[in-house]
Amino acid sequence: MFRILNSIAMIGVYAGLTVQAADLRPSEQSIETVIDHYIDGLLKRENVQAAAQVDEHILVRRLMLDLAGRIPTTAELHAFLAAGPDTRRAELVDHLLASPDFASHHRNEIQLLLEYPDRRNDGDFRKYLQWAVEQNRPWNLMFRDMLAGDENDEYQKAALQFVKHRARNLDDLTNDTAVLFFGVNVSCAKCHDHPLVEDWKQDHYFGMQSFFSRTYLTKKNDLAEKFYGEVKFTTTAGVEKQARFMFLNGAVVADGTPEMTDESRKKFDEIVRTLQKDEKAAANLPEFRPRERLVETASQTENAEFLARNIVNRIWHRLTGRGIVHPPDQMHSGNAPSHPELLDWLARDIVAHGYDLKRLIRGIVLSSTYSRSSEWASAAEPPSGEYYAVAISRPMSPRQYAMSLLVATRNPPHWEQWLTKPVEDWKREREGLENSANGWAGQFEIPGENFQIAVDEALFFSNNDRIQNDLVRDSGDRLVGHLKQIENTGEAVIAAFEAISSRKPTDDELAAILDYLESRSEDRNAAMKQVVWALLTGSELRFNY
Repeated sequence: MFRILNSIAMIGVYAGLTVQAADLRPSEQSIETVIDHYIDGLLKRENVQAAAQVDEHILVRRLMLDLAGRIPTTAELHAFLAAGPDTRRAELVDHLLASPDFASHHRNEIQLLLEYPDRRNDGDFRKYLQWAVEQNRPWNLMFRDMLAGDENDEYQKAALQFVKHRARNLDDLTNDTAVLFFGVNVSCAKCHDHPLVEDWKQDHYFGMQSFFSRTYLTKKNDLAEKFYGEVKFTTTAGVEKQARFMFLNGAVVADGTPEMTDESRKKFDEIVRTLQKDEKAAANLPEFRPRERLVETASQTENAEFLARNIVNRIWHRLTGRGIVHPPDQMHSGNAPSHPELLDWLARDIVAHGYDLKRLIRGIVLSSTYSRSSEWASAAEPPSGEYYAVAISRPMSPRQYAMSLLVATRNPPHWEQWLTKPVEDWKREREGLENSANGWAGQFEIPGENFQIAVDEALFFSNNDRIQNDLVRDSGDRLVGHLKQIENTGEAVIAAFEAISSRKPTDDELAAILDYLESRSEDRNAAMKQVVWALLTGSELRFNY
C-alpha cells in the first residue's frame, strides 16, 4: 500500500511530462471541483462555448446507465423528480454506489475491459470481480490479484484467469498487461524500436516480456513459473541482446535467479515436465518469481504513474466517452493529455486514497462536466471532443442494452415495490435480471470507436420471434399489457415514453402518435404494440446520451 506523500514535495513524472505537485490544485479539494476547474479553465482560455446542463430526465437516465447499468424504472424516475432539486443528484449517486446495481454493473464494465476475447463471460473471473467490487477492493490490490495472486485463495485463484487465459501466448500476455493496466501499447516495438513513438524501444517490449517468459500452466491448470530462463532478441542492426527485467519507465529489476549447474538445470526441467504432465503433482515455486516482481515494481510510488494514470483515464473514458489521453492505450510523450494537470491531479488523488475506484467515479459523475448536454444548439460547429464542452453520446454495452430492454418492457407497476423493499431482496431481483439479460446480450455487438448499429442487430429486432413473443407481448406482466389497461390513449402514450425513454413525449411526438393510433382505432392494442416496438428499436434507447 502506498504511503501518502506531502502534496507540495511530491513530483510526478508521467510519460515524458514532469509536473510539480505544487502547481496542481490543493489535494483537499473535491474531485468534482477540480474537474470543473481544469475543464472550464481551458474552455475559458480558448474561448470555447460549452453546452447547457442536461435536464433532470436525461440526468437520471445517464446516472442510472453509468452507475446501475440500466435505464431507470418509471418508479425510480418519478421518485427522482419528486425529490428536492438541490440534493437529489448526490442522493441518487450515493444510493446507487451502495446498491447491488452498481456492484453488478461495475463488475460487468471491468470484465468488458479485461476479459480475453476467446473466453467471454468466464464464470470464475466474474465471480472474482463481483467479490472485489462488493468489497470495494483497491485497484492496486486487484492488479496484484490478477497478475500474481495466490492459487490457494478462492478469489485470487479466480482472479488469475487473467493470466491463465493468456499464458499460452506470450505476446498476448505481454501486450494485454501493458495495454490494459498501464495504458501502453508496446506491440510495435517488438521487431524494432517504435517507428513513431520515441518512448518505446525493443528493450521495453522484451523487458516487459521477460517478466512473463517463465510463466506456464501445470496439468491441473495452476499457474507456475520456471526456475530459470532468459529472453533474447535481435536488434534491427543484427545484434543479439539479452532482455533485462525492465519496466516501462526503464526501472530494472535485478535478476534473482541463483547460479545453476547443468545438473541443477536438468533437475528443475524435470520438475516442470512433471507438473505439465501429472495433475496430482504440487507446484514447487522458485524463490525468484518475475511476475511478482513486476507487480511490486509497478506498484512502487516512483513507478506508479502508469498504473494510476491508466485506471483514472479508463474510468474517465468510460463515463465521458473519451480519455484524457486518447486513445487510452497510447500513453506516451507524443500523445499529450488534453488536460495534463487534471490527469496528474486525479492520479495523485487516487494513489493518496488507496486506489478507491468508487470514490473516483462519484467525483466524476457529480461534476458539471459530466452533466453537460450532448445536444449542440448553436449553428456553429460543435467543439472538438477533447474540450468536453459537449457530452459524447455513447452506445450501450450489450449488457446495458439487454438490461434496459428488460426493464423497459416489464409492467411498470412491478417496479414500484422495490423502492421500499430490503436491499437483499433487490439483490436477488437484480441477479435475476442479469441472468435473463445474458441470452439477449449475445445478440448485440460490443461497441468500439465510431460505432454504428449493425445490420444483424436491426434484422434481429425486425424479424426475430423473441421480440414479439417476449418484449412486446400483451400479457399482464409486460408494458404492452399495462398500456392496454389505460383507457386514456394520451396517458398510455406518456406511460410508454416514460418506461422506455425516461421522459414524456414532446407535443409534436404526442400529436403524431395519437394521430397514428386514431387511424388504427379498430385494433388499438396492435397499434400500441407498434408504438412500443418503434420506441424500443430507435436510437434513443440504444445510446447513453
